[in-house]
Amino acid sequence: MTTQPPLATELRQPPGVEAVPFGDSALMLSIADDDAEVRRAGARRLRDVVLEVRPYGVLNVVAGAESLLVEFDCLAVSHGQLAQTVRLAVAGLGLQDAGPVPGAKDFVIPMVVSDEFSPDLPSVAAELGLSPEGALNALTSSVLTINLLAAAMAPMMAGVQFPGQVSRCAEPRTDVAPGSVMVAGTSAIIQPFPGPSGWKVIGRTPLTVCDIHENPATSYRPGDRVRFTVIPESKWAELEGQFLRPSPGTATDQEGGNRDSEV
Repeated sequence: MTTQPPLATELRQPPGVEAVPFGDSALMLSIADDDAEVRRAGARRLRDVVLEVRPYGVLNVVAGAESLLVEFDCLAVSHGQLAQTVRLAVAGLGLQDAGPVPGAKDFVIPMVVSDEFSPDLPSVAAELGLSPEGALNALTSSVLTINLLAAAMAPMMAGVQFPGQVSRCAEPRTDVAPGSVMVAGTSAIIQPFPGPSGWKVIGRTPLTVCDIHENPATSYRPGDRVRFTVIPESKWAELEGQFLRPSPGTATDQEGGNRDSEV
């Protein structure tokens, strides 16, 4: 007696890819998992898969920390058709990280640590069971990946090698200075413009990370890699206001402001 083997799509369709309709012409994609890091990594990979396959009817993708919003032409494709296309693409390409995003740039961002610029460093260190120096070392020894551009084009980065999660402020600040380097969970973000935030401030960069007079206004994009380095406060005046540009290959060039590097 012989039996028909299951269809290839049934064998290869991965579990855990959720696709929820978001209005008439968008899908919210995410990975069903209890582990927040798995969800974040899965969202990054879903973005890569959708951009590589470019399913018919897709108009735009908007990355979130743990999800991906896919906007589409509802006259060209339905929610169900697009969801099936994405699932088949994931089945073929996999959810494993394929490595650096093609064309990804590297940044080394200088930051100053002081009582004024790092008001939350002592509490962050205490929460993690580290000294302030140990908390800074965990940040500066990490290679972070920009997951998405948040409000005001702020680079939201994942991958800080903290030994635990950092909580947000019990009461958000109403006015955080531009250039502030902030952490929450195991992520980091830089404040491009003055504004409110509930993330904890542990340093400040003298560089300008978003400048509307530049074209484009930011030199970074999702998938780029970032390292932080602590510099003495005496170097602040030398670097203040210089536009953040990618490193041409050496950390010392970025620490010096990258005056001649390409965007």
